[in-house]
Amino acid sequence: MKVLLVEDDPDMAASMQRLLTRENHVVDVAGSLSLAQAALSKGAYDIVLLDRRLPDGDGTELVKFVRRTRMRTRFIIVSALSTPAQRVEGLDLGADDYIAKPFDPAELIARIRAVGRRPLPEISRVVKFGNVRWDAQNRNFTISGQGIMFPRRELIVMEKLMEHAGRVVTRDALEAVMYGYGEFVQSNTLESHMSRLRKRLVEGSADVCIHTVRGVGYMLCKASAPP
Repeated sequence: MKVLLVEDDPDMAASMQRLLTRENHVVDVAGSLSLAQAALSKGAYDIVLLDRRLPDGDGTELVKFVRRTRMRTRFIIVSALSTPAQRVEGLDLGADDYIAKPFDPAELIARIRAVGRRPLPEISRVVKFGNVRWDAQNRNFTISGQGIMFPRRELIVMEKLMEHAGRVVTRDALEAVMYGYGEFVQSNTLESHMSRLRKRLVEGSADVCIHTVRGVGYMLCKASAPP
């Protein structure tokens, strides 16, 4: 699973990241509410592990933000603020579980497994642009009703372009959703993905195309009406 760890204590964050990585989870770390919101806005996470005492506010504000914006993820609050009233507050706001610090590592892993088995909130969303249809919930694309498959990173790029169809998506925004924090971004990788995506769209008889906005980014536009 892909996990966002929101923890401002560097030692605690490093220890938890090592623990989760050993369990084969992919882990990004954010040390504040603002960084966590930015990460969630740029990419999908299966679970968010969330401290409450953060430098820019109470971690429960992130739960409110996600539920308000209808993002699909699960929350486990991991906090020293663990009175019965504080636990009830966190759960009532929409957290899926609440673990007190200090915690037993084996219990944390078991809680993650348990929460990970729960279905994500169902949010139906279908985007149509030209003859391309994107089912965001199931991450499926069709062209004129025919299914089309994309490799993982091409899928992520295509989803971002469809989400902002007709508008420019910057290179930075595309690379941010393609790569995790600290992951090396190879030169010209984005251009290679765009070249393959363009070929797949042509082969699938799509009536949309990917336009390069030099020095800025890319946009998905109708093939018959270039910008």
